[in-house]
Order: sequence, then structure tokens, then C-alpha cells
Amino acid sequence: MKFAFVRLVAVAAAVVAADQWTKAWATRTLAYHQPVDLIGEFVRLTYTRNSGVAFGIGAGLPFPYYLFSIAAVIAIVFLFARQRVTGIGRQIALALILGGAIGNLIDRLSTGEVVDFIEIGWGRWHWPVFNVADSAVTVGVVLFALTWPQRRAPDAHGDGASGDDANAEPRGAGAERGGAVGPLPGGGADRPLA
Repeated sequence: MKFAFVRLVAVAAAVVAADQWTKAWATRTLAYHQPVDLIGEFVRLTYTRNSGVAFGIGAGLPFPYYLFSIAAVIAIVFLFARQRVTGIGRQIALALILGGAIGNLIDRLSTGEVVDFIEIGWGRWHWPVFNVADSAVTVGVVLFALTWPQRRAPDAHGDGASGDDANAEPRGAGAERGGAVGPLPGGGADRPLA
């Protein structure tokens, strides 16, 4: 599990470094200038400052949004410290979320606002302006959802048992309460009640 923690720190640090560098670049280059088209109007660099959460949600409301970032950092570090995160996909997903949370937390604690500068849209339809940290959090959440453990498909008998459960004893109606496993009294469902 030592490698998982190293992976967490390495990926999160790379996200924070990329996020802080691009925000500093955007502040020096794009502030007080017209948006710069990268791919026509589809991808543009538009400098903004955001006092809300990701993608400008809640901007202008007097709420300490940095608490969300602090909670995310604590939760992820706790999960890794307790060795609760298995699988490389989930480890990388949480590392991306951690790096994004720290990147935006740095901005919130230093200036109270987050620098956003990436704009995607077409015509009058535009996604709210975002940054590298927002991108890392979004990709991390999607990757975490994609790597979430799936229920195994039912086997040929349709009882859902597979893998280690395939050799388990069948459980009857009374097995959960500690009763005997076997047919129902009176011949079961095929017999009349009276």
C-alpha cells in the first residue's frame, strides 16, 4: 500500500503544479484582454475569477466554499491512510480529485477567488469557464464512477452467485434467521393452503 500513497502524492502534486502554473500564466497573459480563440469559438481562453464552486456555481454567495475542498482533502487522505482504496483506477481517480481540490483551495485561501480561463462552447451555448483543477476533479469523479465495483452477473441458475459465492450452501427461507434450510412445510408453493 506504500506505492498507493506514493501514487496519490505524485499524481496530486502534478495536478497542483499544472493548475497553479496555468493560473499564473493566465493571470499574466489573459487578464484585462479579449478572449483568445484556440479552436474557433469552440475552445477559447477567457480570464475570469470565480468566488463560487466549480464552473461558477454559487458565485457571489457569502459561503466559505473552501470548506468543501478541506473536507475532500481530509476524506481522501484518511481513506488512503486506512488503506481503504483498492485498484489503480480508483487510486488515480482520488488522486486527481485531491490535486484539483488542493489547487482550488490554494486560490481560495490566498485571494478568496479561483482563477478560471478555459471556455468551451458553440454559438450561444457555452459551458461555464473552468480551470485545470476543475478538469482534474471532473475526470477523477468520472473515473471513480467507472471503476466502482460492479455486481457480478447471475450465473446459469440465475441466483446471482458467482466466484467465491458459487460454492456456498444454498440459503432457504429460514437460513437468515438461523432456521433449517429445506422445502417449505406442506409441500411448498405448489400445494393448496387449506
